[in-house]
Amino acid sequence: MLRFHLITLFSDACDAYLSASIIGRARKEKKISVAYQNPRDFVDNKWGKVDERPYGGGPGMVMSAMPVVHAVQRALRIPRSPRRGNGKTPRKPVIVWFSPSGKQFTNKDADALAKYQDVILVCGRYEGIDERAKKILKTLAPLKEFAIGEAVYTGAEVPALALVDAVTRRLPGALGKDASVEERRIASRAVYTRPETILYKKKNYRVPNVLQTGHHANIDAWRARR
Repeated sequence: MLRFHLITLFSDACDAYLSASIIGRARKEKKISVAYQNPRDFVDNKWGKVDERPYGGGPGMVMSAMPVVHAVQRALRIPRSPRRGNGKTPRKPVIVWFSPSGKQFTNKDADALAKYQDVILVCGRYEGIDERAKKILKTLAPLKEFAIGEAVYTGAEVPALALVDAVTRRLPGALGKDASVEERRIASRAVYTRPETILYKKKNYRVPNVLQTGHHANIDAWRARR
């Protein structure tokens, strides 16, 4: 089973998505598990404060390094089963750090992460996390830095959810049929279902004839051109 550990201030928001549809079913079937660590649980002040003003000036607030580090350490202490199977599962977990300047996350990266037993996702907020947290975390476990698209988000929860989704759907049996993983089949961006004809404002919108022929070679050729 692949275990995801999200380091986040907003576990409820994440769990709503990760409990639904394909991801929720994968959790119920124990293909994956999801655990959360809140940096706020590891602060040493009475206000539960996890952010401070940035050195050198600038807008907004920056998340403090040590609450994040301690949250990751707690995730690392969660018992992990011994290495087994074909021997290709790395013994160590991997830490994922999100940054708009990181490597663009791809399907190949999802395949690589699917081979780990524990994937720890660090979800920053505000103007980011004190850079020293990343330097310390690199000493604890391998760290990969990814960007999910070119946009900048309010926090890394949305990129983390996208990564969990992308990795989970690549696990054997998660989609029911392995052929459902898009790049492993001849797919088209244009898909159709019943009814055959939709009438809207006196105009008919029809399913392409080739899709109704049952001629698989012609259908695959049509899809390849889309």
